[in-house]
Amino acid sequence: MSAQEKPRLLVSFDQYVPLVSAERTGALWKLAEERRQLDANLLRLPPEGGVAEHVEDSLDVLLVVVAGDGFLDGDDQELALTSGAVAWLPRGSRRGLRAGPQGLVYLTVHGRRPGMSITGAAALLRADIQEGGEAACALDRVCPECGKMRAEASAPFCGWCGERLAPEGGR
Repeated sequence: MSAQEKPRLLVSFDQYVPLVSAERTGALWKLAEERRQLDANLLRLPPEGGVAEHVEDSLDVLLVVVAGDGFLDGDDQELALTSGAVAWLPRGSRRGLRAGPQGLVYLTVHGRRPGMSITGAAALLRADIQEGGEAACALDRVCPECGKMRAEASAPFCGWCGERLAPEGGR
């Protein structure tokens, strides 16, 4: 373990969240440590906003409500969420979120998805790359905020940074 890889406080949400404009939604904060095995995102849904029901096939997700309230929907149930609530979203389960009248600020934590980023056009145009044919275009699955690819084409938010994504075909 190197000197840079020791436990440390990254952020205090009770001090951080009040400083972020209440108008800002989507990703407010994300874990950005280089050699991490986890991803974590602090997200805000506006009052009465939501994340459509969807299935995450490859990752378990831990959801921690930091502020506000709302509901976790899916698999024929509705669970009330309030500040301090911790929910487990097992992989393969159907889940969606609805914010209450004050909005919903929540932290998601899950294993990191390695190797799903776009490196840029310059790397793709290098002459030393010897591949046959053209690759299928997946630009509609690339997050405009962080440049990473979403696992599901219909995912409403980026699983990496939490940015709201355009619906399929709606870029």
